[in-house]
Amino acid sequence: MSEDDDESTDINSTDGPDAVGVKLGSTRTVFDLPDGRGGRERHSTLTCLATYEDAITGDEKVLFGHEAAIEYPDTVRFMLRSGLPEDDESVADAERFFEAVVDAHDVPEDSAVVYAVPTIDNETGVNNLKSVIEGSSIGQVETRSYPESLCGAIPAYGDDLDAIDEVFVSINMGSTTLEACAYRRGEQLSPFSTGSVTGNEVDRRIVAAVEEESQGRVHIDRTTAREYKEEHADVYDFEPFTDVIQQPGGGSHEFTVDRGVQEPVDRYIDEAVDIVANEFLPELANDHMKPYQLALGRPIAATGGMACIPGLTEEFEKRLSAELDRDVEVVSPDNPATAAAEGAGRIAERLI
Repeated sequence: MSEDDDESTDINSTDGPDAVGVKLGSTRTVFDLPDGRGGRERHSTLTCLATYEDAITGDEKVLFGHEAAIEYPDTVRFMLRSGLPEDDESVADAERFFEAVVDAHDVPEDSAVVYAVPTIDNETGVNNLKSVIEGSSIGQVETRSYPESLCGAIPAYGDDLDAIDEVFVSINMGSTTLEACAYRRGEQLSPFSTGSVTGNEVDRRIVAAVEEESQGRVHIDRTTAREYKEEHADVYDFEPFTDVIQQPGGGSHEFTVDRGVQEPVDRYIDEAVDIVANEFLPELANDHMKPYQLALGRPIAATGGMACIPGLTEEFEKRLSAELDRDVEVVSPDNPATAAAEGAGRIAERLI
């Protein structure tokens, strides 16, 4: 999926206020909205903004999303780098960004909004996220939040809200955290999150690996590293690719990227398996043995941006099965990066 992109699915709509699903994420913000034709559509935007001075009036102007990241790479602000708005400045940026996206997609004020919340032990950050969304112009009919790993799992288990009535494990492979949680008919059991196994860490490792692979001749920024990961990473069918950079003082340098993307992704899978098998699942078994047994007999849902990499969920399933010494099945929604907003949208539809 491209940086600022749309997709649609056919889901029965209801009369009355619009049902809106929202994921205000550290890398991407996704809205799930009625498409006006009886179905629903998702709009995905990079969660960032840049300010600049109008060349004629001198007024401060704002760019957001992909345009901001590409045109102002040195000053663009990803205000949710840690996963949540942490301070007054990031809250103000998030409010400004959120309203700009709401306005760009004509999201109606007369709407019921369900938004996904990450499982992070950060009460201040969660409250700040709540204030950004619940204090915005939308959601006048109702605004509610649900765990991101629950919202993201809903599209993985079918076309409705079947996941709400199941016992299962969901793993959210996000930019700033890896979250794992068991659910029993919508109730959270043993919620777990870590900031040590993340998509952002993969990006950082790609920066370092490309520099090493090019023997120090190539220095890319994290935005470029993320684009390499999203456009080229493939667990089973990766093909080396070339890029060109301009050299200081003139001239250009063409280079090939091979291990620079593959090795960080491979390491991520190993670390994700280790965290889930040796930290989260033992905690779940210790706290809730029966739900643990039930959940492992059913498919595990894998969602989030990292799950979009071709072959990653299949390889995660293979390595997790080997680590646990038992067969487990891992399923993903059609688009793991937008699944949380899609699931939130389905809950919003049910609410109205």
